[in-house]
Amino acid sequence: MTSLFPSNKVGQASLKLENMQNGHAKGKKDHKVDIDNNAKTSNNGNANPLSPSNVGVGVLKSSFLARHAKLFAFVVGIVLALVAVGIAVGVVIGKGNNNKGGVKDKNTTIDEPTTTLEPVPVGCQCEHICTEISPDVFECSCQVGYELDTDGLSCKDIDECVNGTSGCDHTCTNTVGSYTCSCRTGSLMQPDQHTCVYDYNDVLSKSILFYDAQRSGKMPDDYRIDWRRDSAVDDHGDNGEDLSGGYYDAGDHLKLGLPMAWSAGVLTWGFIEFRDAYESAGEVENMLSVIKGFTDYFIKCHTDTNEFYVHVGSVTLDHQYWGRADDMTMERPAYKVNETYPGSDCVGDTAAAMAAASIAFRDYDSTYSDILLEEARSLYTFASNYTGKYSDSVAEAKKVYESSKYQDELTWAACWLYKATGEQYYLDEALVWFAAAPQPKSYAFGWDDTSVGHRLLLLELTGNSGTYLKYVTTKFVDNYMDNLPKTPLGLVFRNEWGSLRYASAAAFAALMTAHYGYQTTEYIDWAASQLNYALGDTGRSFVVGFGENPPERPHHRGSSCPDRPEECKFRHLNLDAPSPQPLTGALVGGPNANDEYSDDRSNYYTNEVTLDYNAGFQSAIAAIRHFQLIGLYKNVTV
Repeated sequence: MTSLFPSNKVGQASLKLENMQNGHAKGKKDHKVDIDNNAKTSNNGNANPLSPSNVGVGVLKSSFLARHAKLFAFVVGIVLALVAVGIAVGVVIGKGNNNKGGVKDKNTTIDEPTTTLEPVPVGCQCEHICTEISPDVFECSCQVGYELDTDGLSCKDIDECVNGTSGCDHTCTNTVGSYTCSCRTGSLMQPDQHTCVYDYNDVLSKSILFYDAQRSGKMPDDYRIDWRRDSAVDDHGDNGEDLSGGYYDAGDHLKLGLPMAWSAGVLTWGFIEFRDAYESAGEVENMLSVIKGFTDYFIKCHTDTNEFYVHVGSVTLDHQYWGRADDMTMERPAYKVNETYPGSDCVGDTAAAMAAASIAFRDYDSTYSDILLEEARSLYTFASNYTGKYSDSVAEAKKVYESSKYQDELTWAACWLYKATGEQYYLDEALVWFAAAPQPKSYAFGWDDTSVGHRLLLLELTGNSGTYLKYVTTKFVDNYMDNLPKTPLGLVFRNEWGSLRYASAAAFAALMTAHYGYQTTEYIDWAASQLNYALGDTGRSFVVGFGENPPERPHHRGSSCPDRPEECKFRHLNLDAPSPQPLTGALVGGPNANDEYSDDRSNYYTNEVTLDYNAGFQSAIAAIRHFQLIGLYKNVTV
């Protein structure tokens, strides 16, 4: 969307010529001289001269007039005589043309008179506007969008785009006498015709599509990804238990419990707190479907009271295959934790996600909500009674997502159960687990460290800002804002492998802190800067299918495959062409520390896509949209 604007700045110059002409009326008068066909106009297309306080000025006295004073006096005397006898039709003297009935000469603009018309001073040589400031002395000035040239008479165009006076948020295009503001692809022009805001509703919709593309098992009847089919429908446990469903972790086809549970919990948290954003985007039903895709699978994985499947697929066999999920034929072993081989981290994270989901479904399907809550209770009891790290119990899991601890996930789970039930027992449990573990600065908010999440929840649930606020602000958000390195264009840079996942998850933590009433303006603005970097502030988007110059080669098997019936092989990994199948909504890893990015499918540092990358990002987008809707961030009309 575009709009046209006048400038607010004109130049100044001065020049003097002597004018011996007599007979002009005394006092200061403006005489507007019409511009040619390239005249500068205001938004309504009419000439828009500046007020004297805003225009450049040239002062003129004409020596030429001095030499012909008698002739000019004679001419002016005749004109004044005609006016004196009450001629009704205005007479215009300019370049030898007479205009009747107030018709304007193509080179002259005349003010509409109330009684009689003032003649344009013969001695004025201004190109645009001539103001008589004293007898025989005139000022030259220019219309909006022009400035006086060095001769003090003529006017030249101001390039507002070059001199920075346009105020355009994104793109400025200079035009004769004005300029045009426009927004990048993926952004919406606001009523002030200067401000651009990203279409956060569209980002939410597209991110949900990414999760749809990652689905495993039998596809729903209303499935929206036309290049995907049923896959891994025979995934099963040691005793034949049905383990189909869930989501593939990344561009491969492994189903990995720890990052899947963290992603489910963070996505659901964003939905609970910022439901108005999903309502605005028309995505409540689709988002509930995504959440249910996680929770249905978790229910299947909970095959006995103290037994839970945490990993499906062979890392080696899976990574030796480059092809479609629905064409897989390799063995897909499943791995579980139990009383002997515990997994408090993965099981606790899953309990948290189930408790959060019970809240999300409470207003839509109370029966299903109750089922999820009971699952959450049972999983928490299992995780807290039999403690240990899942990656110590399952060697296959250690190859991809090795856990460093489990106390943070148990605190996270207990907090969510208290939030879902209001039962003091779970808050007491959370406080015990919190006290039992050290609380250093968190490296990140992610699948291996939920500390930032449970600290935020304890801040909300207890209201004890004296104890818990510093763990969120000083030990995390402020550290990201003030102490970590930044790229030249402003992205906080934690690690080169998936740089945007760290920034977007930290943005979500900042927005949650603001949501709870702390550091509101500062945190909202900082979080928005990180999200907007990902959406296109640097001139390119890092979200597939969104915005300007988005990634076209995500590190993803299915997306890289050609249309059927052509086979998909490893050669498609290294093809330079854009991926044939759109992985819409996926957030890629992102740039390096110098803002450099190569859209290279084989580079998993920059182009990998995962469930957890999009989880923090999507919930942060929901949060910033919420702050738009309530007027705390770029109060918009869309």
